[in-house]
Amino acid sequence: MDRCFIAIAGNIGVGKSTLTEVLSRALGARPFFEAVDANPYLADFYRDMRTWSFHSQVFFLSQRLRRHYELTRHLGTVIQDRTVYEDAEVFARNLYDQGLMSPRDYRVYRQLYEVMRDLVPPPTLVVYLRASVETLLQRIALRGRPYEHEIGAAYLEQLNALYEEWVAGLTLCPVLVIETDAIDFVHRDDDTHAVVRQVLSRVDAIDAAQCP
Repeated sequence: MDRCFIAIAGNIGVGKSTLTEVLSRALGARPFFEAVDANPYLADFYRDMRTWSFHSQVFFLSQRLRRHYELTRHLGTVIQDRTVYEDAEVFARNLYDQGLMSPRDYRVYRQLYEVMRDLVPPPTLVVYLRASVETLLQRIALRGRPYEHEIGAAYLEQLNALYEEWVAGLTLCPVLVIETDAIDFVHRDDDTHAVVRQVLSRVDAIDAAQCP
């Protein structure tokens, strides 16, 4: 497959950036990482979600839609850290469900998202990294980002439930689910090689299915 767009999805702290880097090296692909620190609302959002939820989610949506469009036009293989779909189907949805985004704001957000979603081509493959809340909390603590200190188990559990719902109903493109509780991309080469083989096998299958 000459052109391949692989998107890495999963909850906070699951290892998306690490796998993006690993896959980009293994496949000779160009990585595109999530620009977390560029969101000017993020620290405020974690301190006061009700006030800053709409601002933060619209910023993420605009940035990721622009990047998604750029990646669909890239001539080689690309690996993306987090998808545009997660912003709407998981994070904005959770904020609305928890009463942290008003119905009016959520309605406007969804209208914008759905129009743009239908205008851009989907990735070749979404790789969904699944992990328990306990694993997520451990990994978040290890990376030590100050604005993530207030993230609790209940919040991560809510996100995990929405991720499962989203992945179960995802029909825009193929999905590869990888269980990560027992995987260490950083220190265990065997784990890294196994995941790379899974991704390559799935991409090859997609390529074969698309051939006339």
